[in-house]
Amino acid sequence: MALSNSAEAALVAPKRNTILLVIGVTLGILGLPIAAWLDLQRLSETTLTTQARNTGNVIDAMRGFYSSDVVGRVVKAGQQVVAVHNYKEVDGAIPIPATLSIELGKKISSTDGTVKYQFVSDLPFKGREEPALDDFELSSLQALRRNPNETLIDVSGSIFLRQIRMATPIIMGETCVACHNTHPDSPKTDWKVGDVRGIQEVTLKQPIDANIFAFKYLLGYFILAITAGIAVIVMQRRQASLISGMNTELTEANDFLAAISIKIAKYISPQIYKSIFSGQRDVTIATERKKLTIFFSDIKDFTATTERLQPEDLTMLLNEYFTVMSAVALEHGGTVDKFIGDAMLIFFGDPETRGVKEDAEACLKMAVVMKSRLEQLNAEWRARGIENPFQVRMGINTGFCNVGNFGSEDRMDYTIIGAEANLAARLQQAAKPGEIVLSFETYALVRDLVRAKPLEPITMKGISREVIPYAVEGLLGQARDSVRVIAEKVAGLDLFLDLDALDAQLTPQAWRRLKDALEALERNGLSPEPSERT
Repeated sequence: MALSNSAEAALVAPKRNTILLVIGVTLGILGLPIAAWLDLQRLSETTLTTQARNTGNVIDAMRGFYSSDVVGRVVKAGQQVVAVHNYKEVDGAIPIPATLSIELGKKISSTDGTVKYQFVSDLPFKGREEPALDDFELSSLQALRRNPNETLIDVSGSIFLRQIRMATPIIMGETCVACHNTHPDSPKTDWKVGDVRGIQEVTLKQPIDANIFAFKYLLGYFILAITAGIAVIVMQRRQASLISGMNTELTEANDFLAAISIKIAKYISPQIYKSIFSGQRDVTIATERKKLTIFFSDIKDFTATTERLQPEDLTMLLNEYFTVMSAVALEHGGTVDKFIGDAMLIFFGDPETRGVKEDAEACLKMAVVMKSRLEQLNAEWRARGIENPFQVRMGINTGFCNVGNFGSEDRMDYTIIGAEANLAARLQQAAKPGEIVLSFETYALVRDLVRAKPLEPITMKGISREVIPYAVEGLLGQARDSVRVIAEKVAGLDLFLDLDALDAQLTPQAWRRLKDALEALERNGLSPEPSERT
């Protein structure tokens, strides 16, 4: 049987959840190092900025101290020691603060390269090497001359190396202004206190990967988390593979069971099939006594018919007949018990019942429809060249029977047994071809629905009372002109009239031909006796 939507969803949900879990764990494993790396990068930038600012402040303080407490005191003392920019060329001279800064920057920058300091200006003294300023330095000079209180910072580098460049202004003090405005090598002699002479630039570099191993506990956590995550992913993949395999096997088993159940349904009644597969009925040997309406039919002279037809044609006709009759039985709620050669056994009242009276009425209506459908089949078969199609006798009885599973533990059959079932078969034998015969018990239940006439009583083994059969003439309220198909074939007569198929334009022609037939019968003295006319 096919899986329900909820069952299919239950199989799909674990696989979907596994995929989501694997994606979540993967993102968690990848995201945690990335987040830590970004935090480390940000921490490095913050640290470098702080270090650059502190380094600049230290150099500013040192240069200020040197300017006021060294150079200033020397100048005021008027001694032979002088402060000049080219102090190396003058005996007993000391460098001016700007020169000190330049020389100090060379010393600092000559180390491992992680810290650089520059004292640069676009107005160097004559004879001094003119520095090549880059875009950051030029833009910083312009910005700081507009706003000396600003500190400019440039961050660059790669994910593995961060570099901070910080530019602060070099502001002219009183001593510096006096020196620069009077010095013959100064390119500018109108300096004022507070003017920006140049910039001091502190550059700090820090390779991030060099600090990675300082986070030994974090690295250990990453390794454990990655190992655990990989283990979870591997386990989930194995589980997903196992579930996928189980789902595949379950689907194959489901398809196999569905195919088997469809095949089994061909061998048992749909009602029994439904009750077994829905769990309402156990497959055990068990019976119960119920009042049922039993229908039995067989084909008149079937043995003679088999002699006239080829086996292939006979098989085709019989299968077509059983298919149509079974469909009619299902339409009316009958349980098709079995096919016995050319006979059919159908009962009403188990496993589903609408009531004893209602079951009997449904069985009668089924038999009437079967008779009509058989007439239509006979017309089709004649058109296909079958000379003597089937004529069926039907018997219906209502009474108590044992119904349930009969057989062995290995093989059983859901059927009915009892004298009342045998009586239905005996009533069928008493019927004429094309006739439906009821027992009195059934007739009593459907008498407000049917027109029937009693037949000669019959006796049978196993039933002590006489049984009076009732031949069905038609349903009450059903006029003869309401019959949709009229068919008769005997020696010298082949009549078939299908009112549903008759075209309205051809009705006058049909009337004329039927009238001609009646007149021909009268002219030849073949009119029935008055008592035989209906």
